[in-house]
Amino acid sequence: MISTSNVSLRYGKRVLFEDVTIKFMPGNVYGLIGANGAGKSTFLKILSGEIEANTGSVDMPKGSRLSVLKQDQFAADAFPVLQTVIMGHTRLWKVMEEKDTLYAKADFSDADGERAAELEGEFADLEGWNAEYEAAELLSGLGIGENKHQTLMGDLGTSDKVRVLLAQALFGNPDVLLLDEPTNGLDAETVLWLENFLDSFQNTVIVVSHDRHFLDAVCNYMADVDFSKITMYPGNYSFWYESSQLVLRQRQDVNKKTEDKRKELEEFVRRFSANASKSKQATSRQKLLQKLTLEEIKPSSRKYPYIAFKPEREAGNQLLTVENLSAKVDGQTIFRNVSFMLDKGDKVALVSRDDRAASLLFDILFEQVKPATGSFAWGTTITPSYFPKENTEFFDTDLNLVDWLRQYSTEKDESFIRGFLGRMLFSGEESLKKSNVLSGGEKVRCMLSKMMMEGGNVLTLDDPTNHLDLESITALNNSLQEFNGTLLFASHDLKVIETVANRIIELTPGGVIDRRMTYEEYLNDENIREQRRRMYQLVS
Repeated sequence: MISTSNVSLRYGKRVLFEDVTIKFMPGNVYGLIGANGAGKSTFLKILSGEIEANTGSVDMPKGSRLSVLKQDQFAADAFPVLQTVIMGHTRLWKVMEEKDTLYAKADFSDADGERAAELEGEFADLEGWNAEYEAAELLSGLGIGENKHQTLMGDLGTSDKVRVLLAQALFGNPDVLLLDEPTNGLDAETVLWLENFLDSFQNTVIVVSHDRHFLDAVCNYMADVDFSKITMYPGNYSFWYESSQLVLRQRQDVNKKTEDKRKELEEFVRRFSANASKSKQATSRQKLLQKLTLEEIKPSSRKYPYIAFKPEREAGNQLLTVENLSAKVDGQTIFRNVSFMLDKGDKVALVSRDDRAASLLFDILFEQVKPATGSFAWGTTITPSYFPKENTEFFDTDLNLVDWLRQYSTEKDESFIRGFLGRMLFSGEESLKKSNVLSGGEKVRCMLSKMMMEGGNVLTLDDPTNHLDLESITALNNSLQEFNGTLLFASHDLKVIETVANRIIELTPGGVIDRRMTYEEYLNDENIREQRRRMYQLVS
């Protein structure tokens, strides 16, 4: 358990938290949510002691151990992977180091023997004999094979380092576990492993994540940072979002009778209560959600951009034909023998264990890279619109946002452009910001605005949720579901893939897998899993 009492934090006149008193109990996974800049990561740092609040206190029972997912990927570069994981249990690691130092002494004294005996006792109490086995199990679950367990951290790639640091945080059964964006850099299979790990974890977990699928899968409480307070709600992210939107609509509808509102909320709660897929949700939701009243749910102060893609013309029957495409990078085959045809209404998610695969295929389709083999052809009625993962070249200019967006609009009137930018959360003076000083999230919102202006009937999007906050991700997700054209996209947001895609195409070095089904069905199909295993083994 960990709790705060009257915690406040201010930076000058800006108030992040005001008198926050909250308790996080064992056996629960809490999702800490809030708009960008609300202070989610800062609150985790207050809990861990990295930042001291202006007022109030953080309390944990004596002897409790807190573990944090570290963000510094270079701090342990001189240590082997397995040792780095064990270092996550600070006391155990110190005991191991002191033991090794004592036993290495050439003049081992009686006093040294007494101290060694004490350390051996503590080592046993801390279950040190199982440490290497547990660390190896965590690493393997997170996709770090045994062949890398003795590799120096400095010799690992960024993705592997992230996984090792996550294993370090999970190691040793901490009493309180603080995770800031733990799914970054993880593939779908590894995220599923982490979901299952946390679902069986018996202690306290507090997590910050932009991955809504992950928040839905692991959390049974949401701690909402809003109005300089933190309010606790039972349920996962989808329940919090839909209930807050429901209450907002009800409060905006002044003519709706109170009794009607109560019945609508009760029905909503019943529907979610019966939809628990994880054990923690199943045990907590039904009891807690039934106790909710309308007055206990606050509509959020957060703003959602308006995103809507509308094709300017209908596509014909010939959309895109791809035949035997293969691609290599520095002599390494990224994918081979990719053949498929897009049909009207397809919403295709491109997936791969190699993050480069989808981007490389998109670059080929938009003639920025030549394939090693194969060909492709767009239909004559197609107006493709492309969202690339790398967008720097589009903003290498000192145009303000009004003039930047005007380049892509048939309507040149400034009031129209300003109005459009306002709906994308660039209001007032923000619409006059220079395009070359935008943040990553602002650039993504501009690129989405550009796509809306283009009115394409086939949208191609490469990881469009990257850099976006939860509100913008939700708005984009809804717009892609409602789009009545054809989609070809890649995303690290599993919720987007699950709710949008009706067809999955996986790119592998051993060939392509093409299935018309949801992503959940795809991941759970035993035959497909075996086929994927064989295709990746062909080049392993």
